[in-house]
Amino acid sequence: MPDVMPLAVLISGRGSNMAAIARAGLDGTIHARVVSVVSDRNEAAGLALADDLGIATSVLSPGAFADRRDYGAALADAVESTGARLVALAGFMRILDACFVRAFEGRLLNIHPSLLPRFPGLHTHRRVLQAGDAEHGCTVHFVTEELDAGPRVVQARIGVRPGDDESSLSARVQRWEHRIYPEAVGWFADGRLECREGYAWLDGRRLDAPVQRGDT
Repeated sequence: MPDVMPLAVLISGRGSNMAAIARAGLDGTIHARVVSVVSDRNEAAGLALADDLGIATSVLSPGAFADRRDYGAALADAVESTGARLVALAGFMRILDACFVRAFEGRLLNIHPSLLPRFPGLHTHRRVLQAGDAEHGCTVHFVTEELDAGPRVVQARIGVRPGDDESSLSARVQRWEHRIYPEAVGWFADGRLECREGYAWLDGRRLDAPVQRGDT
């Protein structure tokens, strides 16, 4: 059996993706264990959820630092001290500085609620509806210095239904987030997933397009 990989998760809000990853580790679905949850906000609801799951938590407030670079350096130190081999961003609503990204190059994942490269940034559900797209979804990708532009690993697609609004789309997309994010973390933990040469590689094969999941 592969070793259980320690990982840290960064959150700003509810922490539902953090919990999905943590529970997959606790029940043995993946060979990974969340050893630390770090938030930039004291009021993040995910901190209590992590406590309930027996995970160490900490808060690093940006207001205590002179600028984004100093904050990124302190955040990198906090994560490194946990011994984490992977960092998962799970609703962390702060743009990371370049030094932090470089410190964890190749071991920094994010999940984004759109079918990247469409709709990077915020308010993705609203923008999908405004664009009249027939499909929506979510993407797990490696993090690079360019926002939401790192190598894509896996996507889940859903159909946009007549009568959908932001809330209904968000709920259906999030159900898939909770499936594909632990899956990608599990691949990394088992040594099957890596980032090199500007691409994600899975089982020794370069992913020129992300693995596809979904219910369309």
